[in-house]
Amino acid sequence: MQSVRNWFDVALILTLATAAGWGAQDKMVVVRPQDTGQPLANPGMGWVLHHYDNIAFNYGGQLEPSDTVDDFPGVTTVYLRIAWSHLEPEEGRFVWSVLDTPAQRWLDKGKQIALRISCSESFMRYATPQWVEKAGAKGFNFTVGKGVDPNGPFWEPDYDDPVFLEKLDHFLAALADRYDGNPEVAFIDVGSFGVWGEGHTYASTRKPYTVETIKRHIDLHTKHFKRTLLVANDDFALHDRGRATIEYAAAHGLGLRDDSILVQGGDKAYFNADFAPLFWRQAPVILESEHFGPSRDRGNWRDGSQYLEAVERYHASYASIHWWPREFLAENRDLVRKISLRVGYRLQLVEASWPGEIPVDGTFWFSTTWRNAGVAPCLPGGHPALTIKDAKGGIVGVFVDEGLDVRTLRVAEADNAPAESHKTESCLPLAADERTRPMKPGTYEVYVSVGTATGTPKIALPLPADDGHHRHRLGKLVIAGGDSR
Repeated sequence: MQSVRNWFDVALILTLATAAGWGAQDKMVVVRPQDTGQPLANPGMGWVLHHYDNIAFNYGGQLEPSDTVDDFPGVTTVYLRIAWSHLEPEEGRFVWSVLDTPAQRWLDKGKQIALRISCSESFMRYATPQWVEKAGAKGFNFTVGKGVDPNGPFWEPDYDDPVFLEKLDHFLAALADRYDGNPEVAFIDVGSFGVWGEGHTYASTRKPYTVETIKRHIDLHTKHFKRTLLVANDDFALHDRGRATIEYAAAHGLGLRDDSILVQGGDKAYFNADFAPLFWRQAPVILESEHFGPSRDRGNWRDGSQYLEAVERYHASYASIHWWPREFLAENRDLVRKISLRVGYRLQLVEASWPGEIPVDGTFWFSTTWRNAGVAPCLPGGHPALTIKDAKGGIVGVFVDEGLDVRTLRVAEADNAPAESHKTESCLPLAADERTRPMKPGTYEVYVSVGTATGTPKIALPLPADDGHHRHRLGKLVIAGGDSR
């Protein structure tokens, strides 16, 4: 038992307890591990690194093809935000390699991608392909800061124009053929409305659009994307459209993103945390800060603590690296650490217990107590499991607690999350047949994990002694000779 203490710095208690199913007295093992404090990369949460950021060479575009910024902790998702015209330069001719090329670099490292395809940009004339305009779609020239301008250098479609909507519909159908239900994709923004795909026209034509326009664009996406998470921008509420657009998105199962954190400072660092309760209990909230450099240079960033404050207020599952990633990390290392410990979910094993010795033909029980130390629910869900291994590392027993789904663990303020305990009991596998039973009398290692109902680990835990597959060693179990043979 001393080895367990050395690994965990835990309170390890041995008490006498009656083992269930047989009358002998046995020692109970109780382990109370400490959180390692390490950033975690888990499904449905984490840091989002911007590879394409409207302009194709920002920010991952400047990295060497072999450089996937492995030194940035907690990155789970790589964001490809780029104009429609790059992907369909001619009607029906798609250049998917624009997405596939960078995606494969990151997918190779176990990351996911996220997409936003925009129809209006403030640095290129045709974010919507020019052939859409030539097909008869109405639109407007504009100058940034001026609005509609017959001599403006940029073109934005009329977002209600039927030709534009028809061509967009066809494009989204092709995009969905590749990506809807694709496990490589974490989420897709509804990015077809507004300059930068951000849901407003303040930096483009400045033309107002109604709630019905926003609903139409949401509907076009939900028509084609049935299985992949779609995300609505908080700026859909601008231009006096109000909460109706946001409520519509929430009612249709979308997630929420806010792209405006720390564009301004002080009490204007963010505006729409009151939208988050419509979403965060059932769908992720994604936060994106202002480009770090300009926010810093204007004096709005300061120590970045309002970014962490926004993560708390919005119950965010994702936070974005909206700058050159290594520069952002170098100047915000402590902030990155603090956000990493709170963004999304963080499943802490408060206590685990099991009988120290059981008969080979007896029953096996274990009890675990968990808390979620993150700001968001564990939306992917999962079940605790104890795995028992022999001296060679072979799996000889897997016991899943299907009665506890970690998605139900409540969230709270930092260091104040409530804990939930659960106990489950089952027979050892093939206990009645000594010729085939995998567990013979002897001493075994006990591991804990969280994952599928069939015992496959899926969620990284802040525990030491990882076996390389998200199972963590807790201690030992003695299997004694049985009495029923």
